[in-house]
Amino acid sequence: MSNEAELKAKFWKALKSDRTGLIGLRGGEGGRAQPMTFVLDGDETEAAWIFSAVDVDLVKETGAGAPALLHFASKGHDLFAAVDGRLTIETDPEMVERLWNPFIAAWYEGKDDPKLRLLRFEPGQAQIWLNENSLFAGVKMLLGVDPKKDYDDKTAEVRL
Repeated sequence: MSNEAELKAKFWKALKSDRTGLIGLRGGEGGRAQPMTFVLDGDETEAAWIFSAVDVDLVKETGAGAPALLHFASKGHDLFAAVDGRLTIETDPEMVERLWNPFIAAWYEGKDDPKLRLLRFEPGQAQIWLNENSLFAGVKMLLGVDPKKDYDDKTAEVRL
């Protein structure tokens, strides 16, 4: 049986591994989310970081901070999440230094690029769904077994 701590740990592990999700601002222009790549700071699970550019709509609308929503699906589709949170622009150059890596460097003219912006996504409430047994669920359905009971403990509302 999955509990809240296990679901949180699985979410952070999947986000660290897959790194891409859709993020948008609540009430933002058009209400659209856009794909962004996340960077996690070691084992910290209090924030996810996004390197972006000053001319990106998400950055322009974030300003001093804004309520945001992250939609995430792991590559194997074994975990899905919808996460409410807050998105802010980080101005600490030490954080840019700490998170900088070759993948980020490929997009910018260096750590001092005037177009570079670092966003901090601080998660709040999340709904997480595990889909660990989709193959078995399909087999059970073919055999006439109701697979819904297997999913009773695979979804939860958690505070990240």
